[in-house]
Amino acid sequence: MALRARGRTGEGRGRSARSQPARPPGSDTRGHPSPRGRVVGAEGLEGVVLRYGALYGPGTSFSDDGTVTQDVRRRRFPLVGDAGGVWSFVHVEDAAGATVAAVERGAPGIYNVVDDDPATVAEWLPALAAALGAKRPRRVPAFVGRLAVGEHGVVMMTDVRGASNAKARRDLGWEPLHPSWREGFKDALNP
Repeated sequence: MALRARGRTGEGRGRSARSQPARPPGSDTRGHPSPRGRVVGAEGLEGVVLRYGALYGPGTSFSDDGTVTQDVRRRRFPLVGDAGGVWSFVHVEDAAGATVAAVERGAPGIYNVVDDDPATVAEWLPALAAALGAKRPRRVPAFVGRLAVGEHGVVMMTDVRGASNAKARRDLGWEPLHPSWREGFKDALNP
């Protein structure tokens, strides 16, 4: 079983402001075989790949004392550019439940382990700040963000696509206990 957190590809929900370039299935951005492509496409090997959304809850960077939440409280995690990147989240309890379901009943394939509610950074980051009792995040232009966090960081804030959990729900019989980060953030974080 291969595990991966926060991928750019998958069963997108079409909410990204920009389209992604086409590439061969099972390859990375340079056309090289990706780990999931090697697992799923390997001869004589049946592989299950779980692609987790951004994990939140105890022990994560999105926990009450996590690095992301500390940066949000200090206003060091700004909205970058149009903040149109679409993120998918999953509570750690739901990630564990999906992992158990995949081990027990997962057919070979790729499964997105995410909640039901992908959202733009412009939606979830201010909501996270509110759940923490923090001030609204600052907004910076993409070129300023690029200086601070590089191209990958800007892509995560502006271009990343969300994912759908439909295949995991259907094929694994999995249902998230926390169907939306909107309630999950409020429940998991103490201001």
